[in-house]
Amino acid sequence: MRIAIFGAGPAGFYAAEELLSQRSGCIAVDLFDRLPTPYGLVRGGVAPDHQKIKNVIKRYEKTAARPGFRFFGNVTFGGDLDLAEALAHYHQVLIATGAQSDRLLGIPGEDLLGSHSAAAFVAWYNGHPDYRDSVFDLRAETAVVIGNGNVAVDVARILTRSIDELETTDIAGHALEVLRESQINQVYLLGRRGPAQAAFTPAELNEMMRMKGVDFVVRPLDLDGTQAPAHSRAGSSPASRKNLELLRAQSERGDGIQPRKVRARFFTSPVEVLGKRRVEGLRVEHNRLTEGADGEVTSHGTGVFEEIPCQLIFRSIGYKGLQVPGIPFEERRGVIPHRDGRVVDPITNLPLARVYVAGWIKRGPSGVIGTNKGDAEATVRAMLADLDLHSKLTGLSLEEHDLPDVLARKKIEVVTFDHWKRIDGVEIAAGAPKGKPREKLTRIAELLAARSIE
Repeated sequence: MRIAIFGAGPAGFYAAEELLSQRSGCIAVDLFDRLPTPYGLVRGGVAPDHQKIKNVIKRYEKTAARPGFRFFGNVTFGGDLDLAEALAHYHQVLIATGAQSDRLLGIPGEDLLGSHSAAAFVAWYNGHPDYRDSVFDLRAETAVVIGNGNVAVDVARILTRSIDELETTDIAGHALEVLRESQINQVYLLGRRGPAQAAFTPAELNEMMRMKGVDFVVRPLDLDGTQAPAHSRAGSSPASRKNLELLRAQSERGDGIQPRKVRARFFTSPVEVLGKRRVEGLRVEHNRLTEGADGEVTSHGTGVFEEIPCQLIFRSIGYKGLQVPGIPFEERRGVIPHRDGRVVDPITNLPLARVYVAGWIKRGPSGVIGTNKGDAEATVRAMLADLDLHSKLTGLSLEEHDLPDVLARKKIEVVTFDHWKRIDGVEIAAGAPKGKPREKLTRIAELLAARSIE
């Protein structure tokens, strides 16, 4: 039984592991990615100063070593290989392409120079080839990060962390040089709701509060019980209670004495980016919160406005999936419609035969890396339930060499997992003299060239 998975991030690897372990010796899995490198957001999204989180790669390496596993990097679904071709060579196809875009604020001035997507900034400093030539002018004193999730905190932290600390991470070399010249000494971190509804974790918050040379400044008025409903579902979780505890303790320390500041601001929504050609400030509206009968807390503008002078803005209000060619798509949510992981045609409301979905493109950008494990396992259960029926299909081209032959005829420069290990070795060797875990190759041509280095 041959199964194709498109997307070699956490969801793709967890699905491959579950398939290969459940039916050992009976299933072969080919894992594809449009980049020459595996691991998705573990490589391109996890902050460079969070190396321990990247240890999950060791688990994925064990999956890659299983009999029946193959990796096909540098192969784009919908371009190099379409759905009809995939279904002609595999009993089942699983889409796990993640959420590759980001959401817009939809406010005036959002397109001014100096207004950026946090997702693009993260990809740039992590060495993603798509963003290698992006330009971020950090010769500014004040930046605003819009959002209260872990990505927003990551951006604020990277903007203010000392170069000495960043030099020993796997941050991309081109980003390190730009950050070395940065003049940013103040970052605002804006949340439209209150501290009880913030999406960052206590661990991220605690790390921010302990940064060398940085004061994390919290206004006591943002922790006033009159600012938000006293009890809400969002604020009753252990993580929310711990966040509030940390924020209250931090608010008592005032502005501090460190040269760089990260200023947390809650109950604040952006309404306009100010400036003529470049960002000169951000106009925000103060909010109040109400709680519905279902326990959901929503923000409402009060008509009270404020202007925050700044020269850089990073929006971090959520990732969004992109449509996969030939696959149904819900544009508003940025996900592939499904029932129990089986892709559904929204017009007929019937499952698309032999096509499945897992990960962020299935459920939206929520949770942490490990959340994708349970999500992938749920989809695999549906795949295994259908597998006996699909095994009776005839007319498929299922020989082990058939698909590689197709890609070879198309002159696609495939990267195998052995190739990736060579690339991995090149990066690690390049980083060692600099005291870095690795020096990432950030251009497709460099990555393809390194696959041949012994």
